[in-house]
Amino acid sequence: MAERTWQDRKGSDRGATFTPAAPEVDVFDRKLPQSVEAERAVLGSILLLPEVFDEVALILRATDFYDNANRQLFEHLLAMHDSGQRIDLMLLVERLKTAEIYDAIGGAAYLAEIGRQVPTAAHAEYYAKIVADKALLRSLIHVGMEIQTGAYDPSSDTREMLSKAEEKVFSILETRGTGHVTQISEVLQHSLDRIDARMEHQNTSSGVETGFIDFDQMTGGLQKSELIILAARPSMGKTALAMNMAEHAGLTGVATLFVSLEMAAIELGDRLLCSVARVNGNRLRNGTVSHEERRKLINAAARISQAPLFIDDAPSRTMTEIAANARRLKRSHDLGLIVIDYLQLIDPDNSRDPRQEQVSKISRRLKGLAREMQVPVLCLGQLNRQVESSSSNKPQLSHLRESGAIEQDADIVMFVHREEYYMTNEEDREQVRGQADLLIRKNRSGPVGEVKLTWSHEFTRFENFAAAAYAEFESYGPPPTDF
Repeated sequence: MAERTWQDRKGSDRGATFTPAAPEVDVFDRKLPQSVEAERAVLGSILLLPEVFDEVALILRATDFYDNANRQLFEHLLAMHDSGQRIDLMLLVERLKTAEIYDAIGGAAYLAEIGRQVPTAAHAEYYAKIVADKALLRSLIHVGMEIQTGAYDPSSDTREMLSKAEEKVFSILETRGTGHVTQISEVLQHSLDRIDARMEHQNTSSGVETGFIDFDQMTGGLQKSELIILAARPSMGKTALAMNMAEHAGLTGVATLFVSLEMAAIELGDRLLCSVARVNGNRLRNGTVSHEERRKLINAAARISQAPLFIDDAPSRTMTEIAANARRLKRSHDLGLIVIDYLQLIDPDNSRDPRQEQVSKISRRLKGLAREMQVPVLCLGQLNRQVESSSSNKPQLSHLRESGAIEQDADIVMFVHREEYYMTNEEDREQVRGQADLLIRKNRSGPVGEVKLTWSHEFTRFENFAAAAYAEFESYGPPPTDF
């Protein structure tokens, strides 16, 4: 009969006697990945040919060196390189003696050993990649141990642990630059290919179309890798406008993730149905829809259900969790658009940071997410109350709430404005009822301006603006009734 280990018998046959399994080497007792030889080869290559430092500096950091003496040598060589000082062995020796670490790192014997490590500096970049790879593996091991330690803590929150674990793993890649630069000829070839594609399809929008013609013509649609901020005061309709854009993208086949931190998925579903079917939302909520309206809702549901539209309505999300969901959808459905409602409701990574710093970090990570996923990120935001005290009530970039970093990181910043919201006189309100403006205050790659829209409150829907027929003749008064 085969022997069984403690894991095999755990919880059963308590009275039986078992032979313990042979002890195994604990994974944490193993030697960390490292290559002191490659580290010495990097240092030797730099001493042989200082010009290779430009290539090495794009791959390595001082913290990538496992051996402390090698790390200190690299730090001093890097300081000499950055200061423009000529690199040679004698100058390095003098610098090490001044810093009083010459003997600590091994003195002349160790420097001589490094000098003999490589006969040529031709493979310096290859040696540097070996050192960087070993450092990356050590970082993964270190993070893995932190994750395991946290998982054993009985007081730890499971959801928070998962969030931190994924954040730590992805932060390893985020903190390492690739050092890749692209020649302008390659960039221009991509530009020409994109121009040909636009002309072939006779499409003025190179990005994700929103369905709002004037906006798409001004911006070219929602572009890949761009962070677009859509902000407004409460009740202006920013969620409705974002849903209209997400709806159009989804119905045209663009996989879209809508992260709703404010409204539940069922509420968004009701809004979407009423918007597409052109059914009064109040009638849907109080159950007074007609048979004809019910038929419209069913037809709308059939259309929408085929769209690659995904809703995440968790009441709280960190940027790590949002990014994790986006990555999964990118792998499974080729995600093309991310919409987040809204920025100020995203949970900060560190709740102890000042609020302005929290928002700045979230804003920066939103831009990083857009670049990583190669998709546009449309994020909604709030405006401060100062906009209501301004003479025109039209929002400006300075009215963005809590952080100027939002304006800095965003590629496009736009505001929803409805004049009727501020009207107190019913006659004045009637003159501007249903009129809305989309104010583009920042556009990194194009013009700024205002886009007129039509607001249908009963359908919670924005439409392309269409001037009333013969509106240009209204100033002449009504037509004569007798001849």
